[in-house]
Amino acid sequence: MALLDEELSERELEILRLVAKGATNRQVARDLFISVNTVKVHLRNIFAKLGVESRTEATVVAVRRGLVRVETPAPELPPGESAEIRWMPLVQRVTASERIYLAVAVALVFALVALSAIGRTSRSSALATAFVDQSAPATMASQRTSSRWVARASLPTPRGRLAVVVVGGRIFAIGGVAGGQVTGAVEEYLPREDRWVAHAPKPTAVANASAASVGNMIYVPGGYDATGRVLDALEVYDVATETWIQGLSLPEPRCAYALATIRERVYLFGGWDGRRYVDTVFRYDPVTARWDELGSMPVALGFQAVAVVDDRAYLIGGYDGSREFASCYEYDASREGGGSPWTECAPMSATRGGAAATAVGASIYVLGGGWTSFLAYNERYEPRSDTWARFETPLTGQWRNLGVVPFETRLYAIGGWSGEDLGFNGEYQAIFRVVVPRTVR
Repeated sequence: MALLDEELSERELEILRLVAKGATNRQVARDLFISVNTVKVHLRNIFAKLGVESRTEATVVAVRRGLVRVETPAPELPPGESAEIRWMPLVQRVTASERIYLAVAVALVFALVALSAIGRTSRSSALATAFVDQSAPATMASQRTSSRWVARASLPTPRGRLAVVVVGGRIFAIGGVAGGQVTGAVEEYLPREDRWVAHAPKPTAVANASAASVGNMIYVPGGYDATGRVLDALEVYDVATETWIQGLSLPEPRCAYALATIRERVYLFGGWDGRRYVDTVFRYDPVTARWDELGSMPVALGFQAVAVVDDRAYLIGGYDGSREFASCYEYDASREGGGSPWTECAPMSATRGGAAATAVGASIYVLGGGWTSFLAYNERYEPRSDTWARFETPLTGQWRNLGVVPFETRLYAIGGWSGEDLGFNGEYQAIFRVVVPRTVR
């Protein structure tokens, strides 16, 4: 595992070495004369720099990099006491016996990590854990202060795996998982007033669904219901009349897909069909009320982020049930029926499953993600130059299955999961407009 942009600071090294000894946050705080909250902040930064998720993994990386070493145990122990592994700064040459002891200790640590991974894999084999998050406060993301992020009125029903869409300056949060339960909640956010308004719930409560708008209509196909079924239903919300309408069902059940509007048509990419992740592309025409299948994606994935720039959809990241992806593919709808509409783009610097994306101006902003990774930043993509750049995040850690939408020169990141369902509503100033007075001669 490679360090990210920065090496560990002296303070972070001190904390890492104490953690490697087995010290708790409170013990570290006491030994270094700092607060427990400060220790937590440093640990999150350490995990992010090392690319790890736990103290055990951080210890392994520290040993491999020579940041800490195993101290040779005392040759004799008092009756009734057992040997323990001690860690201390690497300040002198390692002897042959120490190298042997170090190798054994590292092997034991790797075995513990492997057993932990097997346990996680075993637990995630149940489909419910792949599509309904359970609270796990120890993995909660931490919040950061930032000059370009501003906290706005919280989502009234904290939830992840929700659909978020903007229609005429009104932002709608639909469905999702709240407190481990699939919900049909519909709540509208008014950015100019910074307040939420509740509406009648969606007829069918769903999670792992997305929403796309054409005119004043919001389309929510498929999804994962409260019984664990993957649905093929299409429910349409009329913003003008605030009513739900039953639409034409999908050709096949789908959830955890990517959804986008291109030229007044709704495109559904990939997802989970109830048995496996798929690579299909469906297109819905609201005028003819018809679904068409348009071939396949380059790879079968779910939980991808998608954004549209110049009538081209960009499919970013994703998750296939075992690993996350950093990939980026451009879909050019104008090439349907001709050559392949797919072009591979430069990948992100980090793998992201369950991320969300939106376009503001000609740039694409990708936020969150994280089934297997600890994320310390978001990423921005420039389609014209096919380049990526990092930008600051209000939350670090695992922040997945949130919603992101544009509004004027800003974007709003809403909800998601980071150890618990979030009511987070953050505004990010993506574009600054500078008015230069005109000089009159």
